Amino acid sequence: MKEKDVIGTTRSPITINQIIEDAGHLGISRSDMLLVHSSLSSIGWVCGGPQAVVQALLTAVGEGGTLVMPAQSSDWSDPAEWENPPVPETWRKVIYEEWPAFDPAITPTRGMGRIAELFRTFPGTYRSNHPQVSFCANGAFAASIVADHPLTPQFGPDSPLGKLYAWPSKAKVLLLGVGYDSCTSFHLAETLLEGMPRKSMGAPIAVKGERVWQQFEDYDYDSGNFAEIGRRFDEQGEVRTGYIGRAYCRLFGMREAVDYAGRWLMENRKV
Repeated sequence: MKEKDVIGTTRSPITINQIIEDAGHLGISRSDMLLVHSSLSSIGWVCGGPQAVVQALLTAVGEGGTLVMPAQSSDWSDPAEWENPPVPETWRKVIYEEWPAFDPAITPTRGMGRIAELFRTFPGTYRSNHPQVSFCANGAFAASIVADHPLTPQFGPDSPLGKLYAWPSKAKVLLLGVGYDSCTSFHLAETLLEGMPRKSMGAPIAVKGERVWQQFEDYDYDSGNFAEIGRRFDEQGEVRTGYIGRAYCRLFGMREAVDYAGRWLMENRKV
């Protein structure tokens, strides 16, 4: 949505204090472990833009809490699979040989939105070392959440998602103006699905200081069912809904959502 349109649909500027207050009413508490998927434009015209949103969410979870966001970089993948947009086949050899290695300090996100992209660079933020599906975290347990992210399975039990799922105090997921199709947590449930198909993947990474094109195998993840899974999960009554600014939000326990997704996939997805 263009900024002019956002201004036109916002009665008054959305402030840091309003975001903090709305987050509290929704059920976000101090010391929460909170995984956030977000859309800035859905909130309305924010006084301070993505910086204000990040500051407000960090304040909402407090010094004892931890804020986590996806920092995916789908450009760091096999160009043979690029579709939006594709590149000429004749370019692939150059890309395989010359695309720079993933660097958690500088590699930008793609398709994550302005809030997640700014969060990547925020003081105190740590980023996991996966070239395609990294996560960023800031707060009391940030470093441990993103440490040792395996190349494969990228969304498995040893990934940041797996650590959030197993977190003793139960991590929460906030869908801030986005739908369940953005709920990365459901990919963890896919890794537990018996007979899940696999595929060959590739990415440029640094190995002992040298840039290499690394081939690896992982699950053939598919988010096509996520909206339907989310709709059914809503019916279980374990999801809190409300607004942060103008953004319709859902807040729920990650473990409960992943467990439900796993049951739904076992019953409904043919692999």
